[in-house]
Amino acid sequence: MQYRTDRYGNEISILGYGCMRFTRKGTGLDYAKAEQELLKAYELGINYYDTAYIYSGSEELLGKVLESNQLRDKVNIATKLPQYLVKNAAAIDRYFNEELKRLRTDHIDYYLMHMFTDIAEWEKLKKFGIEDWIRQKKESKAIRNIGFSFHGNTEMFLKILNSYDWDFCQIQYNYLDETSQAGRIGLETAHEKGIPVIIMEPLRGGRLVGLLPEKAKHIISENERHRSPAEWGLRWLWNQEAVTCVLSGMNSMKMVEENCRCASEARAGEFTEQDNALIEAVKAEIRRSVKIGCTGCNYCMPCPKGVDIPATFRCWNRMYTEKRSSARAEFIQTVGFRRKSALPSQCVKCGKCEKHCPQNLPIRQALVEANRDLLPPHYRIFLAGARRFMK
Repeated sequence: MQYRTDRYGNEISILGYGCMRFTRKGTGLDYAKAEQELLKAYELGINYYDTAYIYSGSEELLGKVLESNQLRDKVNIATKLPQYLVKNAAAIDRYFNEELKRLRTDHIDYYLMHMFTDIAEWEKLKKFGIEDWIRQKKESKAIRNIGFSFHGNTEMFLKILNSYDWDFCQIQYNYLDETSQAGRIGLETAHEKGIPVIIMEPLRGGRLVGLLPEKAKHIISENERHRSPAEWGLRWLWNQEAVTCVLSGMNSMKMVEENCRCASEARAGEFTEQDNALIEAVKAEIRRSVKIGCTGCNYCMPCPKGVDIPATFRCWNRMYTEKRSSARAEFIQTVGFRRKSALPSQCVKCGKCEKHCPQNLPIRQALVEANRDLLPPHYRIFLAGARRFMK
C-alpha cells in the first residue's frame, strides 16, 4: 500500500474504504460479509474508512467491526455532519454525539461538513456558532481534522475552500469530471494551499467499469498494459500528486484485493503520453453514448412518490452503452416487477430530487424521457399485464 501525508504529516493510505455500498441482506446490511472485507482491507494496508450519518447502518457496522477486532486506534475514521438537517445550534452536538455512539468511539479523525454545494450552507452554520464548536472539539481532541465534502461548481468550491482554515476536503473527481464540479482547478488549488484532497466517485459509481460503451471496453482490452477499466480509472487519479486518497465503495473480496494491489503499485507521475491518450479515447466514446450523468449516489432518494430514480437512470444509460433489449429487461425485472411500483411515470415533478442531486441533473425531464425510452408501447402493455398477474 502506498501512503500520502495529511496536513500534519500523518500517513493516509492512497486507497480509502468508502462505506456507503456495503452488501445488503434483507432489510439491513450483511455484517459478516462486510466484516471480512473490512478486515482484509486493513490487512492490506488501508487505514482510512469513510462513512456518514445518512448511510443507513454504515456507522453502526463500522464501529462494531473496529471495536470487536480492536482496530479503532489503528485506523482513521471519517464521517460527516448532515449540515442539511441542522436547524439550530443544538442539533450540531446532537448529531455528532449520536455518531460517536454509533461508531463506538470518543473521537473522529476526519470530520466533514457533508455535501456542501453553496457558500450559503457554510454561512448558515456559522450563524449557529460552528466555528467555536469546531475549535472546542479540536481542543478536546474529539475531532482531529475538520473538512467538507463538496458537490457543486468550481467557483463555489473555491469560495468555500477560502472561507475557513480547513484541514482537508473531499470532492467528486474522475476522468469524466475533470472539468466539472470542483474539477482539476479545485483539486490543484487545494493542493497549493497544502490541503489534502480525498476523492469520492472515482469510477462514477461504477459507470467507468460496468457501463462503458463496447468501443471503450475494446480500447482498454486491446491495450498492452492489460489493465481493467477500474485500474485505469484509479491509476489516473493516483497519477496526480494533488490526490491524497481515493475512496472506493468496495463490497467484494475480489474488489478489495484488486484495488489494494493497484494501490501498492501506483505512483504519481507514472502515466505516459500513450496512457493519457487511452483515457482521452475512452472519454470520447463515453460521451458519445451516455444519456445522463447519474452516479447512483442516492441523494435524490427517497422519492415521495416511490420512483426509483437511480435504478431508472442506470437502465436508461445502459440502453445507450450496451444493448437496448438487455437494459429494458433489467428495468422491468428490477423496477417494473416490484410489488410497490417504482416506475418513473409516477413522478409528479415536485422537484425534491433535484434539490438534493449533487450533479444538478434535470431529473424531472429526464424521467419523462427515460420512461419513454425504457417502456415503449409494447413493453408497457407487457408490464401492465404482468403486474396484474402478479397481483
